[in-house]
Amino acid sequence: MSRPILEVIALNPADAIAAQAGGADRLELVTDMAADGLTPSRETFAAVRSAVDLPVRVMLRGADGFAAGDPAAFDALCEAAAALHSEGADEFVLGFLTDDGGVDLAAVTALAEVVRAGGGVDESRWTFHRAIDRAADRDGLRKRLADLPGLDTYLTAGSARGVDDGLPTLAEEAARTGTPGYEPRIMAGGGLRLDHLSALRAAGIDAFHIGGAARPVGWAGPVDAAAVGRWRTALDAPVPVA
Repeated sequence: MSRPILEVIALNPADAIAAQAGGADRLELVTDMAADGLTPSRETFAAVRSAVDLPVRVMLRGADGFAAGDPAAFDALCEAAAALHSEGADEFVLGFLTDDGGVDLAAVTALAEVVRAGGGVDESRWTFHRAIDRAADRDGLRKRLADLPGLDTYLTAGSARGVDDGLPTLAEEAARTGTPGYEPRIMAGGGLRLDHLSALRAAGIDAFHIGGAARPVGWAGPVDAAAVGRWRTALDAPVPVA
């Protein structure tokens, strides 16, 4: 069995280098965490890509919140996504909801199409992010997205309030892995703590996402390799037996 995936949020090459040194398996590259993570520049992606050899999932989000925005804003996001794709980005993070909490299928489909690389084995892979935790119908969202190419992960806390509240939902959804709409991997994240790992791993979840937990001094400071290393050590421990 492969080891659990540890994904770390990076803002710049220094974060990426520290995350890799600590044992991260993948990066989520963003900018502006005051807005919960927006699309980074093409130049930042290129610098991170040159600094490390980890997979990099690039955030595609133009503004705080989970709406696609007005047509001009969405067009600008699509242009940024195309530029990142032409720079070599082939993994992404995205997700949009309508005002009533439904999935904005038109926006998600359009943006996913922008970053496709011709389909087949070369198509871009992407995560539907924590917009699912704000959805009016999680199951319905999953089933509406089930046929979109490249979707391989849901980043979710199980609740808009975080993993503390979402543990039962995460366990329930993990038990449905492989059924229609539940083929993508669950990546637990959003207020995730080390003491959550035992229950999550026992439920069969094998992917984990950290941001602030990798930064002992908060978002004003950099990723700390030792902090990432503590998560790597915990995840490399045997899965608890019930």
